[in-house]
Amino acid sequence: MITRNELIKKYLEFFKSKKHKVVPSASLIPEGDPTTLFISAGMQPLIPYLLGQKHPLGKRIANMQKCIRTVDIDEVGDTTHHTFFEMLGNWSLGDYWKKEAIEWSFEFLTKELKIPAERIAVSVFLGDENAQKDIEAAKAWLSLGIPKSRIAYLGKKENWWGPAGVTGPCGPDTEMFYWKNNSKPAPKKFNSKDDNWVEIWNDVLMQYTKDKTGNYAEALQKNIDTGMGVERTVAVLNGLEDNYLSGMWKPIIEKIEKLSGKSYKGNEKAMRIIADHIKAPVFIISDGVVPSNTERGYVLRRLIRRAVRYGKNLGMQNFTKDVAESVFEIYERDYSELKRNKEKILNELEKEETRFLKTLEKGMKIFEKRNVRIKMKRPFRLHLNILNPSKKNKDLIKDENQDITESESYVSGKDAFLLYQSYGFPIEITIELAKERGMNVDTKEFEEELKKHQELSRTATKGKFRAGLADGSEQTTKYHTATHLLHKALKKVLGEEVRQMGSNITPERLRFDFNFPRKLTSEEIKKIENLVNSQIKRKLPVDFVEMPYTQAVKTGALSYFKERYPKVVKVYSVGDFSKEICTGPHVKNTSEMGKFRITKEESSSAGVRRIKAELLDETK
Repeated sequence: MITRNELIKKYLEFFKSKKHKVVPSASLIPEGDPTTLFISAGMQPLIPYLLGQKHPLGKRIANMQKCIRTVDIDEVGDTTHHTFFEMLGNWSLGDYWKKEAIEWSFEFLTKELKIPAERIAVSVFLGDENAQKDIEAAKAWLSLGIPKSRIAYLGKKENWWGPAGVTGPCGPDTEMFYWKNNSKPAPKKFNSKDDNWVEIWNDVLMQYTKDKTGNYAEALQKNIDTGMGVERTVAVLNGLEDNYLSGMWKPIIEKIEKLSGKSYKGNEKAMRIIADHIKAPVFIISDGVVPSNTERGYVLRRLIRRAVRYGKNLGMQNFTKDVAESVFEIYERDYSELKRNKEKILNELEKEETRFLKTLEKGMKIFEKRNVRIKMKRPFRLHLNILNPSKKNKDLIKDENQDITESESYVSGKDAFLLYQSYGFPIEITIELAKERGMNVDTKEFEEELKKHQELSRTATKGKFRAGLADGSEQTTKYHTATHLLHKALKKVLGEEVRQMGSNITPERLRFDFNFPRKLTSEEIKKIENLVNSQIKRKLPVDFVEMPYTQAVKTGALSYFKERYPKVVKVYSVGDFSKEICTGPHVKNTSEMGKFRITKEESSSAGVRRIKAELLDETK
């Protein structure tokens, strides 16, 4: 048996022995990188260094990164999908290459985790018109004793990473698989489609750079980026077919069993969703997000409400705080931000649960008023009230000369989806209510509407990677520097208690969220705008120095939670005006930025305001 803590400790100690510096987990909220809502992979906080910036701690880095992934949120409920997860990783920033990365991966698996080599198989990149077949990686595996029959050559869909944006570093990867079946030995030939082979580690070999024309060239700085999911690895190494039976989940499941009076067996899907959708919000709230109807806040709200819906199905109410207590028991020692923000986390969960239960009541009333679709012998659609069809409706039918004796009344899939999406109304409740009235629900149409919504969500999530700092453009660099000036200006005008709560940058504008209890006056907005522009006109140099984190704080550099930073950090100064710990790209002088203009000031969520601004090119 291996526990979560044992796996993490073994991994980090192993790479320390290989001269890697261990950095702490970054916040779930991307800092200096607005290209995604949440950190969903260990490499995201390291993008500036993968692009060529020098890391303060050197070229070999390792860590355990907390992550949130919401693209496949609707898959949660099976044995393996999780919204919150922990990712182990080691990086070479232009230092060691494929041979060393693969050798150390094999050494860790076989020597530290004691996995027999006969239970290991690997995949490498097959090659295509853009990049060559990865013979180099295959040779490294062969030299370690992995037979040819256990090496699969797969295409870009399976064995390629990146780039994060439209352009940038990318390359083939090599994945490691573990034979999880204990009842029979692993076959000599590796079949990647056999579910008994479980991927537990991935070495990304950033060998190429993709340019704006779509061409791939050998990268000037070749990087190694690896990822090992803690939850999955612990489960498979302990012979568990269900991740939720491991120590990272079992206390939460047991609390749900106790509160509901029901057994996990027979209620697996509901209990997995509740456990997952309470754990993730605990971490999201601890990093400063609160429920809202936009972006991160919307994701948080959706998670909590989905948990409440499934809890209600199990007969639970006012339970989110109690389930969250189990999350603290598991993680509080490793994440001090949880302990520090515990009261706030529990309060936000309770408030959102109460708010949603009221919303469910509204949904019930809306259901009673929604129309149903009448299905006729020939294609014809009109809406009738569920409980009291009007004379006008009947006259319409008569006028169309329709025979209603064989018609079937049913709730349309679109109406069911409206209730689901706008009111958080479970499809199961819609079906039950319709059944009581002798009607069916068009579940096929509902599934079609849901699928369309999911595709839009996935597209939107992927689109987050198509702009912002990852594209490295001149304009986004200007906007990022502008956020430093804006942050400091807000503090000077509104008070030192103001701090950044989030940001988003595109080549067209910046958006900046900050804590403040009220709407800004027009005078305050003008003062902030003028203060930023005055610093731009001063033509201030923008420089950085590397120093220990503790020293940076003493010098007055703006920072957030100490858990986000390694021991040595970069401190960017904009002349004598602004000083901030940061890793993003910056202009060399404020004179490059143009005129700063605030276009909108509004509420983002409770206690959080939002400013939208643009930079105007005064030379045009």
